[in-house]
Amino acid sequence: MFTGIVEDIGTIAAIGKMSGRWEFSVRTGLSLIGEGDSIAVDGVCLTVTGMERDTFHADASFETLGATTLNDKSVNDRVNLERAMRTDSRLGGHIVMGHVDGVGRIEAIKKAGDSMVYTIGVPKETARYIVRKGSVSVDGISLTVNEQSDTTFTVNIIPYTVSKTTIGLKVPGDKVNIETDILGRYVEKFLTAERGSGIDLDFLYTYGYIRGK
Repeated sequence: MFTGIVEDIGTIAAIGKMSGRWEFSVRTGLSLIGEGDSIAVDGVCLTVTGMERDTFHADASFETLGATTLNDKSVNDRVNLERAMRTDSRLGGHIVMGHVDGVGRIEAIKKAGDSMVYTIGVPKETARYIVRKGSVSVDGISLTVNEQSDTTFTVNIIPYTVSKTTIGLKVPGDKVNIETDILGRYVEKFLTAERGSGIDLDFLYTYGYIRGK
């Protein structure tokens, strides 16, 4: 489990393409990384299989590669890194599982004062869980949704976030990993199970607590 607060920008040092998996070797300035630890790489939860000096190794299965942007990565690409959250730490972002829901594509980037506004296109099945002023993870970065539609949403990126993550390296057309807020998925499952139990679903749809009626 993660918070969406990126700790370091790592560099892919090598990619070993093996039968059934790819092994990523990533250079980082992060310390206290050990074998068996969970680490988010561009928002994808991977398990550390080994550590050498400033480089850790982690495997990604073909299923993970096919569902995320890791399949498009090359040596020397920069990636957002976050170690698994600690129970005694502040939750600075939101609850991020590291389980990517879908791949989005940056459609537009425009300046708004000192910040940048990114418009990101997403599949409808992913967009249904994205709500205005809710939380979303983009390449492992915890962000607040400004506006949303059936196939797009916008986020405002402050200069600090641009300087501390890879989002400032992105251009229109680039793909990004999207993870929606896990709380929304739990609410949907609960409501699906409770249909017919007396819960006023029309009220929840009317006031925007759930979408896609």
